[in-house]
Amino acid sequence: MRALTCQTYGPPETLEVQDLPTPIPGAGEVLLRVQAAGVNYPDALIVAGQYQVKPPLPFVPGAEAAGIIEAVGENVTHLQVGQPVAAYTGTGAFATHLAVPANQVIALPPGFPLETAAVLPLAYGTVMHALVQRGELKAGETLLVLGAAGGVGLAAVMIGKALGATVIAGVSSDEKGQVARQAGADHVINYASQDLRPALKEVTGGTGPDVIFDPVGGDLAEPAFRSIAWGGRYLVIGFAGGDIPRLPLNLPLLKGASIVGVFWGDFARRDPRANAANMARLAAWIAGGQVRPLVSARYSLEDAPRAMRDLLERRVTGKVIVTP
Repeated sequence: MRALTCQTYGPPETLEVQDLPTPIPGAGEVLLRVQAAGVNYPDALIVAGQYQVKPPLPFVPGAEAAGIIEAVGENVTHLQVGQPVAAYTGTGAFATHLAVPANQVIALPPGFPLETAAVLPLAYGTVMHALVQRGELKAGETLLVLGAAGGVGLAAVMIGKALGATVIAGVSSDEKGQVARQAGADHVINYASQDLRPALKEVTGGTGPDVIFDPVGGDLAEPAFRSIAWGGRYLVIGFAGGDIPRLPLNLPLLKGASIVGVFWGDFARRDPRANAANMARLAAWIAGGQVRPLVSARYSLEDAPRAMRDLLERRVTGKVIVTP
């Protein structure tokens, strides 16, 4: 098989494509012929050695993939050769083949687009867990999404609308604002040219957003939290802005608000039934057209480092994929 390999922790440009032995699925595993692999911000952090998980070197990056099962290991009875599936593995997806535990595989309905399936587990799984279990977003509430044109941000806009919320998209350019509007955002705030707090006060009539979905962090965190509604929930997703913010703890006290961490990977491991229910609900929304995942660019295996660089430098809207 061909695979993109990380020999030493560093920038994406240090990765190289190599020929490696095609894995043989062990007991409880399946072998997947990868058709598409989603590219995510944590992929670049893992390659740089800056993520909370550090796989032993060398390794193949790539956390999520979709493709066709080529072989089935012992004790796997619910999956078959030739079946289209999606999988979340943490690493290994940037390759032509991938051996993955069967319990990390999602069987796809007939005709479900593999490119769409490849971007669902991490970004859309994270958003479902964030808004349903952690944020408990209710119909009629107001949701602020920061970084709303990125992969998880755009997913949060669409899923927030599917849950019945009024969605405010926070973006860094007018072009990204247009992308968020096309995804269903009710209001757009360009925080590169507008002051976030007065803009939120105007849009919400002074009450503030009930739930804040923040994958950006950095300088946006404090003004966003200072604008939150009474009893609001501030969802900590990640820190694409680079800096981990420090919020004064008097703010949640004064607002009766909660700072809520979101770690989808551990949630999926600890509560696979709830995660499966989330994904089934998501699949129904996709089938019904309420959620329309955007794949904005496709990269070859050789160009996967450029995909990660584009993600790091925030040149990406929606999701991008590698097609091995």
